[in-house]
Amino acid sequence: MTTALHYFRWAFIVTFVGLVLAAWLGWIYTHSVTGIMAFLFVGVVLSVLEISLSFDNAIVNANKLQEMTPVWQQRFLTWGILIAVFGMRIIFPLLIVVFAAKIGPWQAIELAATQPEEYSRIIGEAHLSIAAFGGAFLMMVALKYFFDEGKDVHWIAAIERGMARFSSIQGLELAIVLSIILIFASIMPEAVLATFLYSAVAGLVTFMAVDVLGHLLDRSQEGMDIAVKGGLGAFLYLEVLDASFSFDGVIGAFALTQNLFLIAIGLGIGAMYVRSMTIMLVERNTLAQFRYLEHGAFWSIFILSCVMFGQTLGHIPEVITGLLGAGFIGVALWSSIRWNRLHSGTEAEI
Repeated sequence: MTTALHYFRWAFIVTFVGLVLAAWLGWIYTHSVTGIMAFLFVGVVLSVLEISLSFDNAIVNANKLQEMTPVWQQRFLTWGILIAVFGMRIIFPLLIVVFAAKIGPWQAIELAATQPEEYSRIIGEAHLSIAAFGGAFLMMVALKYFFDEGKDVHWIAAIERGMARFSSIQGLELAIVLSIILIFASIMPEAVLATFLYSAVAGLVTFMAVDVLGHLLDRSQEGMDIAVKGGLGAFLYLEVLDASFSFDGVIGAFALTQNLFLIAIGLGIGAMYVRSMTIMLVERNTLAQFRYLEHGAFWSIFILSCVMFGQTLGHIPEVITGLLGAGFIGVALWSSIRWNRLHSGTEAEI
């Protein structure tokens, strides 16, 4: 039987290499032992931040991967992690500066290397757009899970049963998210109202486009080889979902350091642990063993979406987001263990 540590061997290797690079960066920038220790400490904190904010992402990824063929599972766990680490943790912050400052990619890299404070300021100015987009997209992800007519297992029963009961109403999730957007728009300063509305609606459109595209791709492949069928749509969905999860971690990282390269190292290490947890959840069929764990993950996603909407009005510390998400998952895990112990067929709902 494969031990738990076996799944994390690559994460451990990346951790070692990443911390060596972080120490090297500390020496390059400060030429002191104190600087090396400071860079190492921030790198570790960033890794923990990424893991705490993305554990629910691992659970959702594992659930979707179970529906995919082995070929597409492997593609997501190889190509997908490369896109996640290099695309969202390195290229995405650079693209924000490229478009916001209207400079070239190489100039953005130079700005990150030589003027980290200015780079951080530009990233901060884009926070409203990112939070509105991510909040709308992730809220749709969460509501789509709960407003499911075929969902027959409920954790927070009073709420989840009610949502499942009304799931036959077409577009109800969209109406809820649009209502929340309108509420926030009514109290949003006029100077940033257009930016907020444009970004939030873009998040909704992106979710709907990925959802429709996934269905079309999977349906068009029904007559193809089973190794291809049903994979591409789910792959695209997971990539966009991972990007939305990454927004909070990338923006929060700039509160700890303005060094783009240290951020990429720290968040990249964390992303490898998320990948390892995803593989372990899939191969050990952990979601089936803990019946409410997935529910906790989607409640965590819903809380994260609410926090991101809240961040359009003011700063909310990332530690709060991480603790809330971990709290829901922890309680869901405890509820699952309690149900397993009872083993009586009576759902231990709370």
